[in-house]
Amino acid sequence: MPRRKVLAIVLAGGAGDRMDVLTRERAKPSLPFGGVFQLIDFSLSNLLHSGIDHVWVSVQYQPGSLDSEIANGRPWDLDRTHGGFRLLMPQEGVGGDEDGLANGNADVLFRVRDQIRAAEPDVLLVMSSDHVYRLDYGEAIARHDSKRAECTVVTTEVSRAEASHHATVVANRQGRVTDITDKPARPRTGVIATEIFVYDPAVLVRTLEELHSELADESDDDETGLGDFGEHLIPRLVQRGSVYEHRMNGYWCDVGRPDTYFAAHRDLLEGDLGVVGMPDWPILSRTAQSRPARVHEGASVVDSLLSSGCDVQGDVRRSVLGPGVNVAAGATVADSVIFAGATVEPGAVVAWSILDTGIVVAVGAEVGGPPDGKLPTAEELTLVGRDSHIGAGTKIARGARLEPGTTT
Repeated sequence: MPRRKVLAIVLAGGAGDRMDVLTRERAKPSLPFGGVFQLIDFSLSNLLHSGIDHVWVSVQYQPGSLDSEIANGRPWDLDRTHGGFRLLMPQEGVGGDEDGLANGNADVLFRVRDQIRAAEPDVLLVMSSDHVYRLDYGEAIARHDSKRAECTVVTTEVSRAEASHHATVVANRQGRVTDITDKPARPRTGVIATEIFVYDPAVLVRTLEELHSELADESDDDETGLGDFGEHLIPRLVQRGSVYEHRMNGYWCDVGRPDTYFAAHRDLLEGDLGVVGMPDWPILSRTAQSRPARVHEGASVVDSLLSSGCDVQGDVRRSVLGPGVNVAAGATVADSVIFAGATVEPGAVVAWSILDTGIVVAVGAEVGGPPDGKLPTAEELTLVGRDSHIGAGTKIARGARLEPGTTT
């Protein structure tokens, strides 16, 4: 029997505004996670282990920032002549602004519909790239096939408060989706779409074109009006009556906001999440080689993760340090996530903060402060953009945002 052709499209996102100064100069999927991974590593590794090797990555913003991380798909065995990896760059024309950027993930799919047609896949798998999870996509495809669905929505269950940031999903006893509501103010369920979808390609393309035609009069000249999947696309497919749910098991977290990004790191400090460190399902990445981390005599490291090349002489508590971070004697890093190559000088204190790459926190400086609750809100976290220099004795308040290259 001929092998069915599964095409996967990884949506690598737009400007990533929710991550503020951390994504001013990079695509959100290239953000580090756990010190040694990038966010896009999770979807690409899941694809590899699921046996899916025809993969397109759609990058709408700062595509150059993903070049070194993706490396033409080599870490995931996608650098091949037939199929393999393909980078979809922003497309000029209908459905984007003057820079060719799409306006939502449904809009992205509309703009590559002719390429989807030309590829002639039997199944189209679409996913976002700013989530941390482990999933065999073959299970979702099998569910899709068993129901003869036009679309299968991979779901998970979260708190009602978190559900308000996502599309909530209601399904009947047979698993058929009867309602999907995009970011409800008062969710009536904690079951949400994980932004992983299995589509019948022909139905998807036809529905996108129908919606575009209907929405044309309501949209600006440079937009399709399709927006994100939860606005028009999935609700229309639900109306057609052939959308089914596939409930995933295990850990899943949307780390596209500062508070959830921080919370996922805090989860990682408590264990491997059933995601990282799995011998039979490793998360692969293009990580630069470096010397082992060093913890000097007199230093204190508690409930923390240190990446290669770190040099710690001070006090590190409940934090994640990226490659090559230096914490000097007398310095303290607590409840923070610090990216590669940062330096925290003697007497400096970093707390409840996320620091980008190449930052210097000079002698005696203080960055961030404790939240009112157990975990910080996005507004309580202090975010410092890459290559910033925080001067000696400077105090950076809780919740502050420092743009890349700031000098205080």
